[in-house]
Amino acid sequence: MATANKNLSYYDKNTIPSAKNFRFGIVVSEWNSNITYALCNGAIEALLENDVNEADVIRWDVPGSFELIYGSKRMIETQNVDAVIVIGSVIQGETKHFDFVCEGVAQGIKDLNVQTDVPVIFCVLTDNNLQQAIDRSGGVHGNKGTEAAIAAIKMAYLRQQTA
Repeated sequence: MATANKNLSYYDKNTIPSAKNFRFGIVVSEWNSNITYALCNGAIEALLENDVNEADVIRWDVPGSFELIYGSKRMIETQNVDAVIVIGSVIQGETKHFDFVCEGVAQGIKDLNVQTDVPVIFCVLTDNNLQQAIDRSGGVHGNKGTEAAIAAIKMAYLRQQTA
């Protein structure tokens, strides 16, 4: 559980590998766009702060979190990316739909990581309420998009080093 009022997105740029020659894909859910677009902005800012050229960031929007899997698969197949960040937001409602979507997306992203050679970074918020999503998309707990971008850089670097 996140600590109250603690920004968890801080990182030391000196500990991050150079991302200058990497190409990143970002697949963003349009559902809960006030949250997902803020996460995407955090991811893009972090990539650019770590020397990624703006032209080497490819963004695709998909309708919802469940569609992130297919969007990521197609991006890997067609865009020659070094890593993909998937961004979504699923907020608990009154039905089991939340559980099915969260589990399906998590399993689908896991499957892509096992089946392909391109790291797929999971940045799908699965919150109990809107305030929790706000707190994690640029609010008091920082921006999970930033954290996903740093993970993507590290995984792209690992992929390069182990090729």
